[in-house]
Amino acid sequence: MNMKLDSYDYDLFVIGAGSGGVRASRTAANLGARVAVAEERYFGGTCVNVGCVPKKLYSYAAHYKDDFEDSRGFGWESSDTRFDWEVLKQNKDIEINRLKSIYQSLLENSGVSIFESRARLVGPNEIQVGDKIFSARHILLAVGGWPYVPDFSGSEHAITSNEVFAMQNAPKSIAILGGGYIAVEFASFFSRLGVDTTLVYRGSKLLRGFDEDIRDIITGELGLCSNLILEDEVSKIRRKNNNLELLFKSENQIEVQQVIAATGRRPLTQDLGLETTAVELCDNGAIKVDDSFRTAEPSIYAVGDAIDRMALTPVALMEGQWVAQRLFGEMADAVSYENIPTAVFCHPNLATCGYSEEQARADGLSFDVYESRFRQLKYTLSGRQELSYIKLLVNHADDRVIGAHFVAPDAGELMQGVAVAMNAGATKRIFDATIGIHPTLAEEFVTLREKRVS
Repeated sequence: MNMKLDSYDYDLFVIGAGSGGVRASRTAANLGARVAVAEERYFGGTCVNVGCVPKKLYSYAAHYKDDFEDSRGFGWESSDTRFDWEVLKQNKDIEINRLKSIYQSLLENSGVSIFESRARLVGPNEIQVGDKIFSARHILLAVGGWPYVPDFSGSEHAITSNEVFAMQNAPKSIAILGGGYIAVEFASFFSRLGVDTTLVYRGSKLLRGFDEDIRDIITGELGLCSNLILEDEVSKIRRKNNNLELLFKSENQIEVQQVIAATGRRPLTQDLGLETTAVELCDNGAIKVDDSFRTAEPSIYAVGDAIDRMALTPVALMEGQWVAQRLFGEMADAVSYENIPTAVFCHPNLATCGYSEEQARADGLSFDVYESRFRQLKYTLSGRQELSYIKLLVNHADDRVIGAHFVAPDAGELMQGVAVAMNAGATKRIFDATIGIHPTLAEEFVTLREKRVS
């Protein structure tokens, strides 16, 4: 079938050149479609510019503090160490600019028309870019999300994750509002980079939605290097000389140089011209889509952080590729959201895949729990007391591993292989029959033998 439908300017017009938008654009173009993409801000989207990539780079920087300290137990002298925030930022900027240029080159080399401008819908098949209007048989909304800041007195004094990586210098003290991925990661690396760090969260423990044992451990570990204010909220922020004063609902107060609102992100669906189409939104502003990522407007699709699924870069990549293949290639299998691994790059790292214990119980599953708490070998000489933890959930019905949770250095690196095994349907018997690599952290996955007694 000839994909070049001359009645339209483009076969596919993508709004947003983040992970999902770029993947969809390239895939569609390589399948013979005429594709255009509009990006008003930066190529690579949140992940490359103000999300997972710079965050991981700053996490790497923070790890060196621990490494320098640990090295003394192995005979090294490392007293002459000094951290330079400006050097980190400069080198980070170089790398981010390199990645952005790669994203743009990938589009150009695939023959995608690029518009570095804001785009708005003006109908089911029309997009306005500047003073020009283009038509497209299909439109893909891959506009991503934007940080959300709660509305309270003085909230305008707080910066968000978008501004953190533009900071020229590190503050002497900082308060981070929130208890999710971003808040926990920021608190971890700021505290290790020499900033007096306070994390404020309304709940009793961090990382809501994760396995409760994981939450307990991370809350405890973060409390060793940061000031935790739990079960409280900021009611007001006000300037006080060169600092910011935070007043809490408990009537307590603290004073810091900088405040970061890491209180979640919301789909960036405002002012897109959706009112000119039949596209519908969820209560949280996310675009409603069906299993094919099609909106209520048949010609318009949406993927990534703009929809109400999983706001993860690899998920957006998978969704974008699936839409392109569905529209211009062969029929693809439905996107599965089961056993999606994820990691939080705090200190120590945590990674998880599949069911938490609480989710499995809520779904009525019958399962066994295998777990282990330990100190890794490296810390026996360094003296660090950091805890590592592993947990497997095993389904009674078929012996399959349905949940894996890991707290340890480089937990994300280790969990990727476990996720492959879980998606292949690996049973506990297969895990048990696999020879471990000794001595490693990873061998813990194949050496768990005793069930937890409830």
